[in-house]
Amino acid sequence: MSTRTSKTAVPRFAEERQRAIENQLKASGRVEVAALALAYKVSEDSIRRDLQALAAKGLVQKTHGGAIALQPGALTMGQRLEVQATVKDAIALAAAAHVEPSQSLFIDSGTTALAFARALCAPNAPRPLSVFTASLDVALLMSAQAQVSLHVAGGEWSPNTGALLGASAADEARQWRADWAFIGACALHPRLGLSASDARDAQLKRAMLDGSAQRVLMCDSTKFDMVQAHAIAGLDQIDLVISDAAPPWLQDAVKVEEVQG
Repeated sequence: MSTRTSKTAVPRFAEERQRAIENQLKASGRVEVAALALAYKVSEDSIRRDLQALAAKGLVQKTHGGAIALQPGALTMGQRLEVQATVKDAIALAAAAHVEPSQSLFIDSGTTALAFARALCAPNAPRPLSVFTASLDVALLMSAQAQVSLHVAGGEWSPNTGALLGASAADEARQWRADWAFIGACALHPRLGLSASDARDAQLKRAMLDGSAQRVLMCDSTKFDMVQAHAIAGLDQIDLVISDAAPPWLQDAVKVEEVQG
C-alpha cells in the first residue's frame, strides 16, 4: 500500500509561490525575503520578483527586506495593530524609558504611539506628566491615569489615523512646548526623510516636532525605504530613532536605538 508524505510540497512555479506568499501575508501581515527564499528553496532575487509582482497587483507593500499586506493606509487600525505588534511593543518600552517625572510630551497617533501610551500607563511609569495628543485612543488611555495633565487637540476626525486632525489641531500644537515629541511616520527614506499619507497628519507631526526640545521617531522596519505623498521632516530634524533592524543609511544619518522584537 502506498503512503503519502506529510510534508507540504514546495511550489514549483512562480505563480504557485506567489499565491503561497499571498496566503502567508494574509495570515501574518508581513513576510521577509530571506525566510521565504529558504522556505521555497529559491534565490532572494526570485522572491523579490514575486513580491514585485504582488505589489503590481496592489496586494502588498514592499518594505526593507520583505513586504506587508496592502498599503498601510488601506489597513484598518485593528489590522495595523496586528502587524509587527511585538516589535512595536519593544519600541514603545524603549521610548518610555527616556521619559522622566514632570516632563511634557507630544504623543502622536498610530499604533506605535498607542503602544507607547500603554507603556506610560505601567505602575512604575514616571509621574507627574503633561501630555498633548490628537489621538483619541491615546487620550482615552491617559485620561484614566493619575497625575497626568492631558491636552487633547480638536479637529476633524480621521478614522484612518484615529486622531483629530486639521488646521485647528496643528494650531493648538504650535501653541504648546514639550520636552519630547514621540512621533511615527508612514514612510522613511534616506534622502526624502519622513512622510505621511495624509496631509493633515503630516501638518500636525511637523507642529509637534517644531515645539519639542527632543524629537523621537518610533518606527518599525516596514517603513524603511518608503515614500508617501506628504513631507514631514528631514532626518536632520530627528534626534533619535527607535527601531528594529535599522539599515546602514539610517544609522549614518541619525542616532539610532535598536530593539529586539
